[in-house]
Amino acid sequence: MGTAWFRFYAELNDFLTPDGQGKQHRRHFDVIGPVKDFIESYGVPHTEVDLVLINGESAAFSHPVRDGDRVSVYPWFKTLDVSAITLVRPPAPPVLQFVLDVHLGRLAAYLRMAGFDSLYHNAASDSELAATAVSEGRVLLTRDRYLLMRAEIDRGYWIRSTDPKQQLLEVVRRFLLTSHIRPFTRCMKCNSALEPISRESVIDRLPPGVRHKVEFRLCSSCGRVYWEGTHYTRMNKILQWVKANATAQLDQEVHGDDVN
Repeated sequence: MGTAWFRFYAELNDFLTPDGQGKQHRRHFDVIGPVKDFIESYGVPHTEVDLVLINGESAAFSHPVRDGDRVSVYPWFKTLDVSAITLVRPPAPPVLQFVLDVHLGRLAAYLRMAGFDSLYHNAASDSELAATAVSEGRVLLTRDRYLLMRAEIDRGYWIRSTDPKQQLLEVVRRFLLTSHIRPFTRCMKCNSALEPISRESVIDRLPPGVRHKVEFRLCSSCGRVYWEGTHYTRMNKILQWVKANATAQLDQEVHGDDVN
């Protein structure tokens, strides 16, 4: 029988039971196996891990855990670049795109509102979500941690909050998206890009109360017309709130301890 010690840092403790958070875990085992399997046996999806150290050395998920090993598992580093040493972080895609599970419909709309390519279908199965994430190189966003443990998934994030506005803030903070927000450039219904359209081209489709407005955008896929109305004001306030809080929280973390 072998024995190894595991320690999970920062927000990885979200996946542990309350009595196991912030502590070193002694693990007995009969069979040597990859460190990924040991990490996920604690309920921590591999997609949440940015760095694994075994006896102080960077290790890949396939690295076997042996008797006497000490394993340190770190989440994504917000203020440190560990890309030169980590063996578990996948290459960054040129453009960040998302696919969301069936529980995150409102978040999908909010991400589209912010200008991010976000696929969502309220009847998509786990296998369909995983296949889409892999084939299109999308980040899988989900409330189901076990979906992120599928071996084929290499980029994903477990959404902590159940409030859509907080969920949007989580995603913006996690992927450093504040400067990439492009409000109202994507259809909130079908996810296609919006194009400017003249008022004259859509005048017959506009309610009388908005025909005096100057700027309109059209979704070429579903034909939906957008303009700056009361919903625009409300949604713009949400985006401003997200930007302000994401920036403030990152500034605070820069002066704090990233791995406590």
